Amino acid sequence: MPEAHRTRPLYGRTLARLLMLLILSFTAIAQPAAAQSILRDAETEALFRDMSRPLIAAAGLRPENVQVVMIGDPSINAFVAGGQIVYIHSGLIAAADSANEVQGVIAHELGHITGGHILRFQEGIKTATGIMILSLVLGAAAMAAGAGDAGAGILAAGQQAAMGKFLAFTRTQESSADQAGASFLTKAGISGKGSLTFFKKLQNQEFRYAIPQEDSYARTHPLTGERIQALEQVYSHDPAWAKPSDPALEARFQRVKAKLAGFVDDPKRILALYPEYNKTVQARYARAYAFHKTAFPEKALGEIDSLLQTTPEDPYYLELRGQVLLESGRPDEALESLRRAVQRAPNEPLIASLFGHALIATEKPDNFVEAKNVLKSAISRDNSNPFAWYQLGIVYDREGDHGRAALATAERYNLENQPRLALANAEQALHAIPTGTIDWLRAQDIAMVSRTAVQTEKRKGSDGVK
Repeated sequence: MPEAHRTRPLYGRTLARLLMLLILSFTAIAQPAAAQSILRDAETEALFRDMSRPLIAAAGLRPENVQVVMIGDPSINAFVAGGQIVYIHSGLIAAADSANEVQGVIAHELGHITGGHILRFQEGIKTATGIMILSLVLGAAAMAAGAGDAGAGILAAGQQAAMGKFLAFTRTQESSADQAGASFLTKAGISGKGSLTFFKKLQNQEFRYAIPQEDSYARTHPLTGERIQALEQVYSHDPAWAKPSDPALEARFQRVKAKLAGFVDDPKRILALYPEYNKTVQARYARAYAFHKTAFPEKALGEIDSLLQTTPEDPYYLELRGQVLLESGRPDEALESLRRAVQRAPNEPLIASLFGHALIATEKPDNFVEAKNVLKSAISRDNSNPFAWYQLGIVYDREGDHGRAALATAERYNLENQPRLALANAEQALHAIPTGTIDWLRAQDIAMVSRTAVQTEKRKGSDGVK
């Protein structure tokens, strides 16, 4: 009897730990977007919009409500994590050979959105957790009765059954998204060749890493070979199968791919991949970024100017030229290129934000009025850009409007998920901006949201939750 009393607390702690580990494992699977950085670029976002628009319409969604966002991550992956946002890793763009391949990925992720898979994800967790809890109760009863080995066996079997049930749930969702994505490609009149080609790339990667191909039981996704076989049966009857991809779209994709490589890869690698005798558009674009990153602005400008000789009004070449000049400490020289870029792409708020930054960087009071107008216009089209809010805050501060400077700073920190700083600046704005105005109400909203976030952080800290 005394021995049984000593063992029960130990078993209780063990059971609690096992349950917590299982729940945490589900949480890790459910939140793949944590701690990842978003890469924003006007040209890339315009390409994503044009690539995805027909697929979004085919899925029965509104294009203005769906975003395709790039994550700075070298792995080959894409996912949805709530709402109508498709996240694509930069590594996937690097691995893709065509826009058509990326369209296949987007179509699949739209299948998750239309299927409500993120909302239904909790169902899978709830079912699996129920199995685990039942095994915990039975295992605890066995242990309390003195059958420690039997209890441990029940626990292990329950954990395996719970995870198996959960993985089967996710595999069903993936298969459903595959079929939905294929139907969206068909409705949009886009070939599924790229989709199959990309799946085969994934399969080759699995072969390279010796990932078992015989049993999908312990996987979140069906076997890639099974997915390819199922999709081939769909695409073989698709009228769009032999339809070629839009050449203009493919050319734009190759530009963006080279641009991304120049931005994220090591400059030495870029110069090895694209030696200076390579005069293709992609090579010159990638080298321009590599030279800029290694502090050779004149060589970067040489590459950009060679591109502008062919297409002198290309807004993205002009944007890059202005960026190189601005970040090389020559903001006055950057203004002409950036002003032309804004004129050629008036609906690109990211370019406008860079132009506003250049106007401020000249330190000329006459440019501040234009900067304020440019930045306010950019924010009216895209208010989720913390950099634009930061620049607008500088303008307000220089004007002596400290209340709205604080509000712009609060907007910035709110977007950057820094609630303490957002709260401090929102409260400062509330004291300086006339009560009841639109800006005062906005400061109040940010203060309320930020205060709740700060209190939540404090509670987690006091509970020891990390």
